[in-house]
Amino acid sequence: MTINENEIAKLVQSVLAEMSGGAVSKPQAAPAKPAGANAGNIPATAKVAVLTGLEKVEIKEYPIPELGDDDILVKVEGCGVCGTDAHEYKRDPFGLIPVVLGHEGTGEIVKMGKNVKVDSAGKPLGIGDKVVTCMIFKDNPDITMFDLNKQNVGGADVYGLIPDDDVHLNGWFADYILVRGGSTVFNVSDLDLDSRILIEPCAVLIHAVERAKTTGILKFNSRVVVQGCGPIGLICIAVLRTMGIENIVAVDGNEQRLAFAKRMGADNTVNYNNFKGIDALAGAVKDAFGGYLSDFAFQCTGSPVAHSNIYKFIRSGGGLCELGFFINGGDATINPHFDICAKEITTVGSWVYTLRDYATTFDFLKRANAIGLPMKELITHKYGLDEINEAFQTNLAQAGLKIAVVNK
Repeated sequence: MTINENEIAKLVQSVLAEMSGGAVSKPQAAPAKPAGANAGNIPATAKVAVLTGLEKVEIKEYPIPELGDDDILVKVEGCGVCGTDAHEYKRDPFGLIPVVLGHEGTGEIVKMGKNVKVDSAGKPLGIGDKVVTCMIFKDNPDITMFDLNKQNVGGADVYGLIPDDDVHLNGWFADYILVRGGSTVFNVSDLDLDSRILIEPCAVLIHAVERAKTTGILKFNSRVVVQGCGPIGLICIAVLRTMGIENIVAVDGNEQRLAFAKRMGADNTVNYNNFKGIDALAGAVKDAFGGYLSDFAFQCTGSPVAHSNIYKFIRSGGGLCELGFFINGGDATINPHFDICAKEITTVGSWVYTLRDYATTFDFLKRANAIGLPMKELITHKYGLDEINEAFQTNLAQAGLKIAVVNK
């Protein structure tokens, strides 16, 4: 069965309508508005940062192609450096080279095909609007027909993880990106640039917490341990805090990150470097909860040792969400009897996000900002496009939290 892009758009809108409890009205043309500052000054060529070899990114210039009737040309304002980008930069585990990386991006619409009227949620879309993308639909019935809520982005293409082709403008590490027809795109003009750069990683944690809630164990008054205080773990704490969960213990080996975890809403912290052996570390976590083990745990590192340890932090009948192994990080050693069966631990895995999670993230960011969480301070380093190799090296050195490439 063939599904055209208009039918896909209707499916997306109907799913997102459930979030507000009502139907999305028939798409209306975007009202006339002044063109964005860059709309009348589109150059003939665009600069893109192409990963041409391991730890080698080259700035190349390509002609901006003609837009199709369903395409959108976006002037890139900024893009975060993800751990996935760093893995690809260092090892090319996905075999994508040559590739224009960058999937945590955002920018301003400067040109649109004649068929583009609204975004994927039915919101009017026009020149000058700020947007983010989520996924590109392929011929996959699980995405386009079966269940947009449960199929995660792993079954679709994502800008920044597409091998180079004749379009070239396929990733957000560039000064322009071409958003092709069939893509999901959201109007996020009501969010500032730093918040928009954080949308994609925040969606990962919205999805993880939604997965955790399916266990029926994660509740308002749960004792929750978050292991790993890189950007993912810190955002996890923020998501939990916006839900009203306050009894959170963060575990990491970096005191600066643990201090930031408290600012994000952790009630207590444990530095694993201060304890010798898993029993001592588990005892410290228990003490941090006032003599109790956690009801629920989030494992936010890609370390097999960390995964093996985290079961010791969880009470009998508790729950675990594993989201740290985004790529193959190696095997973890556990004892199924003691770690899972005897304690009857309920475990869920989480990987990236669904379309619904992406839309929910916009409200999460507004809520986090409203209650004073220092979300935007997660972005500790900003580099220009011509400094992208330095940005990657900073990320690999773990010298900051979230690293971003921002066009000036």
